[in-house]
Amino acid sequence: MALIELNHVGLTFRVRTHGRITFKEYLIKGMFRRRASSIMEVRALEDINLRMGEGERVGIIGHNGAGKSTLLRVLAGVYQPTAGRRVVVGKIASLFEITLGFELDANGWENIAFRSYFQGETPRTLRDKVAQIAEFSELGDFLNMPLRYYSSGMMVRLAFSIATTIEPEILIVDEVLSAGDLAFQGKARARIEGLLDHARLVVMVSHDLNAISTLCDRAIWLDHGRIREAGPAAQIVAAYEQRAQAAQQQAA
Repeated sequence: MALIELNHVGLTFRVRTHGRITFKEYLIKGMFRRRASSIMEVRALEDINLRMGEGERVGIIGHNGAGKSTLLRVLAGVYQPTAGRRVVVGKIASLFEITLGFELDANGWENIAFRSYFQGETPRTLRDKVAQIAEFSELGDFLNMPLRYYSSGMMVRLAFSIATTIEPEILIVDEVLSAGDLAFQGKARARIEGLLDHARLVVMVSHDLNAISTLCDRAIWLDHGRIREAGPAAQIVAAYEQRAQAAQQQAA
C-alpha cells in the first residue's frame, strides 16, 4: 500500500535579518560592533490537508513562490512540518536536486557510484545498473573526465540518468522533465513515463501544464502556501490558466 496524508500541515521558516548601516556608520561605530539583528518568520505552507493514495498521479501547480517545491520536500521528509501531522506508508524516492552528491574532482564513473550510494544503492545493487546509466547518459568517453570540465547540460544528463534508475513505491518529481537539451528531453520524458507506470503513487511539480494534464489524474493548485483548488487535473489546469490569462489582461 502507498499513502501520503497531511493533516493541517504548516511550515514556518525563521530567518535572521540584520540591520543595514552605511560605511560611514561602520567606521564611526566601530568595526567590531555586532549589528542589530531580528528574527523574521516566513510562512511557507499553511493548513495543508491532503490524502494521496494507491494508484494516484497527482500534479502540483501554482505561481513561482506558491510553495510547490516546499510542499514536495515536506512530502519527501526533507522538511519536517512545524504544525500538523504527516503520515507516509511506502518507500519514497524523490527526483529533485538531482546533482546533489556529485564530486567535481572525480570522474563520471566515480560519480555514478557516489550519487547512487547517496540514493541508497549498494555495490551489489549498483553493479548491474552502471552500464545502463552510462548508455542512457550518452556521455561516452566524457565519463573518464572530472566533472569540473562538464558543461551544465552534461552534468544534468549524468544526474538524471543516475536518479532515474530507482524503483520506487512513491515517486516525487520536481521539474525533471526539462532535463538537458531538447534532444535529451524526449528520452527524459519517456524515462519518467516508465517510472510513472511502475510507481504506486506519484506526486509531481511542473510548469509544463500540458504534462500535468496528460500525466496526472488529479491536480493541486497552490497559492501563497495554501491549497486554492484541488480536483481532476484537466479541470484544475484549465481554471489556473483562465486565472493567469485574466491577470495578464488586467495588467496590460
